[in-house]
Amino acid sequence: MLIEIPALLSKKKLAEIQDILSQADFVDGKLSAGQAAQRVKNNTELPQDAQQLNRLNTLVMNTLVQHPLFQNAALPHRIASPFYAKYGKGQTYGEHIDDPVMGPAGQRYRSDISCTVFLNSPGDYQGGELSIKTQFGAQEIKLKAGCAILYPSTSLHQVNPVTSGTRLVAVTWIQSMIRQAERRELLFELNQARETLMREQPDNATTHQVDHSYVNLVRMWSEV
Repeated sequence: MLIEIPALLSKKKLAEIQDILSQADFVDGKLSAGQAAQRVKNNTELPQDAQQLNRLNTLVMNTLVQHPLFQNAALPHRIASPFYAKYGKGQTYGEHIDDPVMGPAGQRYRSDISCTVFLNSPGDYQGGELSIKTQFGAQEIKLKAGCAILYPSTSLHQVNPVTSGTRLVAVTWIQSMIRQAERRELLFELNQARETLMREQPDNATTHQVDHSYVNLVRMWSEV
């Protein structure tokens, strides 16, 4: 299931993020890659000890984790510190699957859901699409600045080569309370119906039945 979060970041936040990144020193992205990914990863990233990270995370991650669509789709249990990545002309991230378990010792988490937040306009660069293989074929994604995409970490995906300009993104991973992607999708769809009923028919008996079913399915399937 691919879930787009439109207009996640305001123009004001984006302007500050872009200003911070324009003055930051980036390092080789291979430094954060697993053994298999190192062969196909060609980008630069903000180092994890960069002084700008606290402010960037306040602007990006605080907004993301509080967004109701993110909460409903991901049902997050643990959320990783993001990487802020830059792709210039000729840079790419070849076909790969994200590592199943990430994080330092003592802070390990399972990667169930991957998230890319687009930090600059698609008109700022050519190429650079996020290409995700699905049962319906490859989906090529290049969203407006400030939008985000959630997709299963089990998906084979790549970043197509940037042919001109610069691509800026934040990438993070989520361990969901619901391990199985199929169950997360069912709960997301059920919750959409539930929220509509609670808004339009809050006192209806059917609304209460759907609400109880959703809550108890989360209870039954969650791992925390």
